Amino acid sequence: MRFFDRRPALAGIAGALCIAFSAIFVRLADVSVSTAAVFRCVYALPLLWLLARAERRTYGARAWRDRRPALIAGLFFAADLTFWHISIEFVGAGLATVLGNTQVLFVALTAWLLLREKPHLGAFVAIPVVLIGVVLISGVLGEGAYGEDPVLGVVFGVLTGIAYTGFLLVLRHGNEDIRRPAEPLFDASLVGAAGSALAGMFMGDLDLVPSWPAHGWLLALGVTSQVVGWLLISISLPRLPAAMTSIILTLQPVGSMVLGVVLLSEDPSAFQVAGVVVILVGISVARLGHEHDEDPVVVAPGRPAEASEGLR
Repeated sequence: MRFFDRRPALAGIAGALCIAFSAIFVRLADVSVSTAAVFRCVYALPLLWLLARAERRTYGARAWRDRRPALIAGLFFAADLTFWHISIEFVGAGLATVLGNTQVLFVALTAWLLLREKPHLGAFVAIPVVLIGVVLISGVLGEGAYGEDPVLGVVFGVLTGIAYTGFLLVLRHGNEDIRRPAEPLFDASLVGAAGSALAGMFMGDLDLVPSWPAHGWLLALGVTSQVVGWLLISISLPRLPAAMTSIILTLQPVGSMVLGVVLLSEDPSAFQVAGVVVILVGISVARLGHEHDEDPVVVAPGRPAEASEGLR
């Protein structure tokens, strides 16, 4: 990872592109919602454990009070994955990923209401803009909306954003040391796997023995998105200027949208495409407004809520 320490922009772009494939791999695996959520975490755990072990050898063991928030965040992560994968089934990989990125607004609002952190003006401006985009993606306007059930896809996409907000805010207060990106991610992934398994048992859709090539796609999902993508993003974004981080973060939903069209032949309607554009504008306004309040070079060291917003 030292190579990327000296090239944070390259690391950010590579990480965002890795994350952009998440929804694509979920669709290609063609397994149940819970199965995809469980195995993306399970396949990531061995690599994350090795990296976390190296961090412990270098920096020492973490206290329980430092690990507890990451474990709690894993419960939110399980809910996030479950809702997001349902949204993918109903409205497609590209649109579901864009909808999940509405968490940028939920983070600002929740931090304001519960943590008494004053939101920036950009968050207030972005809220109505993003809501218009959500309505457009839902398919209630126009004809030929893409997806098995666009309205339900939007509902679960917004629930994804809410669950992801809980994950980010809890993890934010449990990882003050940017030298240890792997350990909190390992803890959250471990609980995320267990929580997703429980959800799968409750819903009755958990398959513990997926067939081939589903295993291959789930392995690719776990390695590229859960491990490589997250680690590259966590390395790069705290070292980049605010404007550049916003551009890089937006690559992920845009990339997922394009990949869904090219690789999966998804065909969103004109209104849905317009909704994507509107949401991305709102997200950009929210991010830029927030990041202007932070240090222009090192953005909130050790706080993954800002360093990983909008990423899967």
